[in-house]
Amino acid sequence: MMKKILKAMISCTLLLAVVVAFSACGIQGSQGEESVIIYTNGDEEAIASMEYALNGAGYEGKYILQSYGTSELGGKLIAEGDKIDANIVTMSSYFIESAQKQNNMFAELVFETNSLEEYPSYYTPILAITGGLFANENIMKEENLTVPTSIKDLTKAEFQDFVSIPNIMDSSTGWLLIQAIISEYGEEEGQEILRQLIKNCGPHIESSGSGPIKKVRAGEVAVGFGLRHQAVGDNIAGLPIACIDPTEGNFSLIEGIAVVDKDEEITKLAQEMAEVIVHNAREDLIKYYPVALYEGERVSDENKPGNPKKFEEALTVDILKEHQEFFKNSK
Repeated sequence: MMKKILKAMISCTLLLAVVVAFSACGIQGSQGEESVIIYTNGDEEAIASMEYALNGAGYEGKYILQSYGTSELGGKLIAEGDKIDANIVTMSSYFIESAQKQNNMFAELVFETNSLEEYPSYYTPILAITGGLFANENIMKEENLTVPTSIKDLTKAEFQDFVSIPNIMDSSTGWLLIQAIISEYGEEEGQEILRQLIKNCGPHIESSGSGPIKKVRAGEVAVGFGLRHQAVGDNIAGLPIACIDPTEGNFSLIEGIAVVDKDEEITKLAQEMAEVIVHNAREDLIKYYPVALYEGERVSDENKPGNPKKFEEALTVDILKEHQEFFKNSK
């Protein structure tokens, strides 16, 4: 009897092993052989727009989209190069350019983009974010605060504990703030301004680019620096949020799309999907990120920054690291 039981147990174990083996093969086939893998640092709105465009063009079930934080995905690009699992990457342009310079990992795009500005042949933009100041008008009146016109104004004593900014160590939006300060004041004066600004923020330095607008909406602080379009949207929706274009300038960052050059048949499919994202997803993306990037695109007057500027140097990961050190040394 014990021998029969032992034989039955062995048979069940072997059957289970066969089932697991076949299941594993099925997963590998659907993900590795048939599916385009997309890595993105995009937020929920960007991901939804890309999925909607791809599914609408008949690619549902033919791709796998994985989301990463900007720093995490940037690290993978630099470290893994063209050995990365992804076939398509949507990412901050400075990371794409730095990864290409180090690893020569992206294929030239094979489709026309008609972008308003010229970009390298291996990537094209899908969205842009722009920085700006915003204020809760009710809190400003209650606390008798002077409406600021610049980032430097926020270093005044009256704004102690009334300001919120994003942290460049965690948020690319925070980099827009640092670019504006360094461009206008240089590193020496700029560091003193940033030191006082950080002091005035107190506990209100946020890890998310959307953190400051949330605190301004809630009335926890009076003024914040963050994504300009969020403040404009709040104002249009009837919230007591004023959008302020600082005299230091509205700086922007581009999120681009690139195809990893793997010299495989699936790369052709990746090129097709990248084209769909660029051409079909923009209709949704420009609603969430109202910056015109391609010919024929229009944005409302409210969403046009009053003082658009560009950093004098081409943005790279090395410059980001320098500006992060600038931030840390200002504490």
